[in-house]
Amino acid sequence: MRAAGVGEIDDVSRKREISVGEKVKAFRTARRMSLRALGEATGTTASFISQFERGLSGANTSTMMRMASALGIGISDLFDESEAPVRQVLRKADRPALPEAEGYRKMLLSRRPIRDVEVYIGEFDIGGSTGERPYSHGDTHEMFFVIRGHVELTLGDERHELFAGDCIEYPTSIPHKTVNVGDEVAEVVWIIAPPTSVAAELDQYQPRKSSLPG
Repeated sequence: MRAAGVGEIDDVSRKREISVGEKVKAFRTARRMSLRALGEATGTTASFISQFERGLSGANTSTMMRMASALGIGISDLFDESEAPVRQVLRKADRPALPEAEGYRKMLLSRRPIRDVEVYIGEFDIGGSTGERPYSHGDTHEMFFVIRGHVELTLGDERHELFAGDCIEYPTSIPHKTVNVGDEVAEVVWIIAPPTSVAAELDQYQPRKSSLPG
């Protein structure tokens, strides 16, 4: 068997760099993130990101870790050669969840790596809320849907009372807050496209047993 020459090894290495660069570009464009925004998030420049995506320059591990975090994926996702399964069943008991806050539970329904859309389901005990203050995240599109109960959604300077079956859409850049103002546990869904969560935020979600009945 003929040993691979140095030039051939370099070609293989360059192909891998191009593959990773293409994945970075795919995730970046899916999130509507500019070259400049990703450059700022990684402590580099738009020019560097453009060259990396085209396979014209490499990046060290720490830079790629910052890229992955900014894109809401793990660094291993950049090197994963396998195609994501088209159909993946997520059992109710296996939903990754945030550490439980008082009166509020939030679970991730989207499968990682998050690509074009992220979906969450939340449970609110009576009087439970997303926190004392409204929050915002990125500048994309969010749909809020009430599955069960009666909630109040603060959206900027507006307040909306929503009941089971109601939904509302808004930019994620508008500060928002949810409170259960009904007399039963409320259940809601958030659908966000393109995704706004970074890897460090998604890492907080761990498998748990859901407290929802049925």
